[in-house]
Amino acid sequence: MRIAVIGSGAIGNLVAAYLKLKGEDVFLVGRPDSVKAIKEHGIKVAGVRGSFTVHLSVSDSLIIKPDLAILACKTQDIDQVLKENGALLKEALILTVQNGIRCDSIAAQYLPQENIISSIIMFGATYLEPGHVVHNFEGSWIIGRIFQASPDEKLVALSMLLDKAFPTIISEDIRGMKYLKIFVNANNCLAAILGVSMQEAFKDLEVSRISIAVWKEGFDLLSKLEIKLVSIPGFPVENLTKLTSMPAQEAAKVFSGIMTKLSSEPLYGSILQSIKRQRASEIDYINGEFVNLARHYKLSVPLNNKLVEMVHQVEASKRFFSKDELINSTRSLIN
Repeated sequence: MRIAVIGSGAIGNLVAAYLKLKGEDVFLVGRPDSVKAIKEHGIKVAGVRGSFTVHLSVSDSLIIKPDLAILACKTQDIDQVLKENGALLKEALILTVQNGIRCDSIAAQYLPQENIISSIIMFGATYLEPGHVVHNFEGSWIIGRIFQASPDEKLVALSMLLDKAFPTIISEDIRGMKYLKIFVNANNCLAAILGVSMQEAFKDLEVSRISIAVWKEGFDLLSKLEIKLVSIPGFPVENLTKLTSMPAQEAAKVFSGIMTKLSSEPLYGSILQSIKRQRASEIDYINGEFVNLARHYKLSVPLNNKLVEMVHQVEASKRFFSKDELINSTRSLIN
């Protein structure tokens, strides 16, 4: 199987490297700075599986017709990627890996629904610089169909392939899982607003208390809209319901303890990684999903709305907020 990994950020580099190590035919597509670094030095991987270098084929454009294309670009880039490469991808199996829930519907505007498989990444990685990635923690790779109900032969075959790199699970309700995954990612914005690692951000109990409020606001919204949440490996729905029902200060202590132990290496969420690379982040597809749903149904999520605004301010100004500025800006929005 010829595999094209489109996107050379943290996840794209890590996935391409691990599949190549297992003997797969992998072609990586990235931005010019990444392509130059990888051509010269390979992909340098460090982290939980040790440090090593992987050499593979790489280009700043798709020049092969793959059997499988792993879209490892940001959600906002899918439209352009598929416009530019639709002819080479029209017969390929397409695997989306983006956060949020909109990536598959965007892909379906250009490609047959039956060719699209959705996935959820539960392992963690950090992009350090072009061609350098840290694998922070292990986790599963969940795959499933958004546009049809039951698993099929293509899904099973793909799970066997991906299982060479990460433990792969087939979900019969990946939509419900993707909604829950939004909560896993929803607090990345706080570390991004502060410009620090996840561990540094959430060792502070006041910042962790904001995190609990973010979850509570989002959970209350989805409950009103009767949107089903489905447990994912490592994060059952009960984690969300228990923490959002506990007294805020007690929940903040529990959350802080979890987040500060996620990785022995500094862990930078995807939103901050994009900002550091001077790229637009996926904030509109994470916390922004709560904002969009609330707006559509004429409801209110003022805390998530404020945090989305603050991330966009950081993106535009290149200036991070202080902890006091974050706390003062959100104090009146926390119940």
